[in-house]
Amino acid sequence: MSEWWTYRLEDFLMFAPATYQRLFGLYNAQVWPAQLLAMPLALLALWTLARRPARWRLACALLAAGWLWTAWAFHWQRYAGIHSAAPWFAAGFALQAGVLAWIARPASPWQASPRAGWPRVAGLALLACAVLLQPWAELLPDRPWQQAALFGLTPDATAVGTLGLLVLLRRPGPWQAGPWLAPLLWCAASAATLWTMAMPAWWWLAGAPLLALAAAASRRSAGLR
Repeated sequence: MSEWWTYRLEDFLMFAPATYQRLFGLYNAQVWPAQLLAMPLALLALWTLARRPARWRLACALLAAGWLWTAWAFHWQRYAGIHSAAPWFAAGFALQAGVLAWIARPASPWQASPRAGWPRVAGLALLACAVLLQPWAELLPDRPWQQAALFGLTPDATAVGTLGLLVLLRRPGPWQAGPWLAPLLWCAASAATLWTMAMPAWWWLAGAPLLALAAAASRRSAGLR
């Protein structure tokens, strides 16, 4: 039996890159026409945070729905067929959906950050990239458009977009790490998976959390908790 330090990330990969890519094509075909609802709702969330930040609860509720859908339709129903940990991923995504729904409740102490500045620009940019660019950029260089991983329907874009949302929100008092855990952990796990499969999108899953954390830290240091 090999010693644990002799293992590499590739040794823990449970599927071939082609199998992973094909999963998204099959998933998109099976959930159609959910995309026709997911895309307008994603754009509504982005528009709300950009133009009507006082209505941030709507955007937060929409993201909660995306996490819940991804937990059930992607992780539980499909990803579990090629990854033994997918049921645990489903549980984590469902829990995050509950956290976002709790934040969006009418009595929530959370608020939209009131000031402009680079943290707000970074938050909106992360959400905009997750909705508009990331699903298509991940297709490069040779994946067909039917394998697009859309925001609100698949985990990577949903996690990155949620980091953008959290940058745009604040809660009086000490920094609350709970809502950040699931998107940060997923980005780290997915970046490792994509890197192992030599898929160039890994760098975005690794870099987006760093940008989000830097923006949140800058906002706190400026007294915008």
